[in-house]
Amino acid sequence: MNKIEAEFSNLVKAYRKRHMGKGPERVRTTFCKQWAICEMEGNLSPIEKFIAKADDGRQMLRTARTQMVKEIYRDHPPAEMEALLGAKFLQLFVDIDIEQDSGISIFVFDQDLEKKFGSG
Repeated sequence: MNKIEAEFSNLVKAYRKRHMGKGPERVRTTFCKQWAICEMEGNLSPIEKFIAKADDGRQMLRTARTQMVKEIYRDHPPAEMEALLGAKFLQLFVDIDIEQDSGISIFVFDQDLEKKFGSG
């Protein structure tokens, strides 16, 4: 990761902690075209790990950690991320593997971040 990608990773952690109560333990960001691709590990809280022991609990968590996360970003646009990048946030794609406690978020911005900042 280059410096801006690392700063973006820290902003993702802080945003998730502020809006969801817990941020991921590790985030690795890569800029590719107009995308900021964040690989995340250690997303689940201890109570979520307990809930994930049941099949219906895993499905509920997957919904919460995908659809609800997108709604949070839609309702609370990530101003700090936009300020860091000098680009407008447009859309978020999210997926998570509950069993592995790893996920990916793809943030879409209105500018080519790879060209603007390079990728490290």
